[in-house]
Amino acid sequence: MKFRFLQITSAAILLAILALSGTVMQAQQVPTKSSAVADTTIPSAALVQPAELVRMLHGSEKPLILQVGSHVLYAEAHIPGSEYVGATGTSAGLQSLRERVSSLRKDQFIVLYCGCCPWGHCPNIRPAYEQLHALGFTQVKALYLADNFGTDWAGKGYPVAKGR
Repeated sequence: MKFRFLQITSAAILLAILALSGTVMQAQQVPTKSSAVADTTIPSAALVQPAELVRMLHGSEKPLILQVGSHVLYAEAHIPGSEYVGATGTSAGLQSLRERVSSLRKDQFIVLYCGCCPWGHCPNIRPAYEQLHALGFTQVKALYLADNFGTDWAGKGYPVAKGR
């Protein structure tokens, strides 16, 4: 009898853990409205390859570079001269982006990047790109990082800064 009670209790605990895990996983996987199709619909003409951005950094017309992902990743390593805006897959990050660009000319050259995960799964780049276009910005590009910032930028030996 005692053993049967332990089996039922163990089963109940396991079910509770699975139910809670499922709830947590569902909450983490709920995409923002525009990230469901992630980055696959940003036009190819609006993409910048890493080597191309490195050349721009050494040129005369440097873009405003905005990191629109995790602050932890930005602090670990980011493109020198880039600014951290916030994870634009969230409403707070989008608000931060709107505030940052509010005083800029609509033809300001802006390059967005995240690099948190593979391009097609990034919850941040597409909302940032769409937001800037909705605000009327005409010179917006997205840095194409196929795998992530570590692999496609830092791992290739491109310049990085740390901290902040």
